[in-house]
Amino acid sequence: MLVQEVGASAERELVPHARPALSRRKRALDLTGGLIALVVFLPLLLLIALIVRLESPGPALFRQRRGGLNGRTFTIFKFRTMRALDDGDTILQATNGDPRVTPFGALLRKTSMDELPQLLNVLTGDMSLVGPRPHALAHDKFYGQLIPNYHQRLRTRPGLTGLAQVAGLRGETRELNQMAERVRYDLRYIDEWSFLLDMKLLAGTLQALRSSRAV
Repeated sequence: MLVQEVGASAERELVPHARPALSRRKRALDLTGGLIALVVFLPLLLLIALIVRLESPGPALFRQRRGGLNGRTFTIFKFRTMRALDDGDTILQATNGDPRVTPFGALLRKTSMDELPQLLNVLTGDMSLVGPRPHALAHDKFYGQLIPNYHQRLRTRPGLTGLAQVAGLRGETRELNQMAERVRYDLRYIDEWSFLLDMKLLAGTLQALRSSRAV
């Protein structure tokens, strides 16, 4: 229901030729919201980092190269949820019941708390609070050869959350059509972008996170 409401509102409030990557209001929201969230969640971030380090050998943060605005490569930050770290030419997506995922890592992934370090990416300007989720470079190359207009999703900064994620298109993609559908929502977000749409998607994300923790 929320996605339908968001989509309908976006159509009514569509700004012709709106370009989210150039919006000063969007960047101001990223800086203000990102900084506030980082301060609020700082104690939680430190606690999660400690638990990750105690649970299994390795760093608390997982770093990986991702495709950003206009295809520019940047390094994304996440809490490490696996025993193995991948950042090569061939990267296996995490699957349900993946043996590489630690018990605490599974909890982080379920609640999306592993994504919290990306607030740093938002503050540095590599990401936005709302936008298409960034993919590993190997996945950009793979899907870019199979899905028409795939690279059009790089017309704006990638986000912590987006229209596709609020629509439930997140996590593992076993079939090509699943990724194609996610890309369709990403391009729809860019074409129909408005500041109000960003606000509604942030509200929808918070609602979804509360629901996942209640399960």
